[in-house]
Amino acid sequence: MILSRKSQKIQPSITLAITAKAKEMKSKGIDVVGFGAGEPDFNTPKNIQNAAIEAIKKGYTKYTPASGIMELKKAIVDKFCSDNNLKYNTNQIIVSTGAKQCLANAFSAVLNPGDEVIIPIPYWVSYPELVKLADGVPVFAQTSEENGFKYTVDSLNKVLTEKTKMILINSPNNPTGTVYTKEELQAIADFARENDILILSDEIYEKLIYGNNKHISIASLSQDAYNRTIVINGVSKTYAMTGWRIGYAAASEEIVKLMSNIQSHTTSNPNSIAQYASVEALKSDSSDIDIMVQEFKRRRDFMIDRVNSIENISCRKPEGAFYAMMNISKVFGKKCDGLEIKDSLSFSQMLLEKQKVAVIPGAGFGVDNYVRLSYATSMENIKEGLNRIDEFIKSLK
Repeated sequence: MILSRKSQKIQPSITLAITAKAKEMKSKGIDVVGFGAGEPDFNTPKNIQNAAIEAIKKGYTKYTPASGIMELKKAIVDKFCSDNNLKYNTNQIIVSTGAKQCLANAFSAVLNPGDEVIIPIPYWVSYPELVKLADGVPVFAQTSEENGFKYTVDSLNKVLTEKTKMILINSPNNPTGTVYTKEELQAIADFARENDILILSDEIYEKLIYGNNKHISIASLSQDAYNRTIVINGVSKTYAMTGWRIGYAAASEEIVKLMSNIQSHTTSNPNSIAQYASVEALKSDSSDIDIMVQEFKRRRDFMIDRVNSIENISCRKPEGAFYAMMNISKVFGKKCDGLEIKDSLSFSQMLLEKQKVAVIPGAGFGVDNYVRLSYATSMENIKEGLNRIDEFIKSLK
């Protein structure tokens, strides 16, 4: 029997082996420090919890319209207007089961077989596979740590072809923490206009920004950018609601109609209770977010200073999200118990085995000279984990 050739081409996450090993060790009572978390370690704010409980009591537990309830769409429209200076109507909004489903819907709605999507390296692990599932072709643009892991027009021109359909931007970025400036976004918007390609802007980490950096949605820069951009966002990271599974997207009515049609035949509506809780989230003041951002900044500052104090590894300071990319290229060729560190996977495996610290190999993001650390964990864990990394680096020969 011949199974789906397309599905067989989808790559499993390279991090699965490390994650599985770390979980197995923890289940045996071994003290493993994990730096792999892709979600805030804060609980969902009480007012949002209470809104969900109230929704259950009122019987809001039935099917809703496939693309989301009108109350939530209106709250999203208001959010885009107040936060991003973007004016949408409710027909331009779709609510999905997480931002990941919004991405999948968007790719399915606009890509035809062979259409190319430009993706920056490093990239979030699911972007290339979601493009492939929609019969598209991921095309990778190189970035450099010296340039903050950001696109340049030159790097975009190098991968531009007649089949280029879309450019993907993720700011603040997973895994690098990079935040694009207005000028940098304008250059990308101009590139998209000049070459008549769509923009997909993943803004899920929008509120998690530190210092004087500001989030700007590329869709807000001009009418042309607005017309060609699909904006992806959600409540997961901002409101510590990862398990609630609510994401949303905004685009032209034509694209949103296609996305909604696709969703109606795959999952139908997102969770009804979580939708009502998300209305409360979007109408909340920023006090809980501010507390979380301040704590993430404190952890980030400590982590970056500590990593950069260790010989042979380094980290640039991320401007947003809650990840840092640790450069490990200087330890390649060194040995641990006679075994050579050749790449990010062997580094991660040896670090877990010797010091009981779990990190995410950069190979999963397309960059083998790095590992990703998350500071969405307690300061106690961060201090202990980095002390162990220090010991590990010093032990290499």
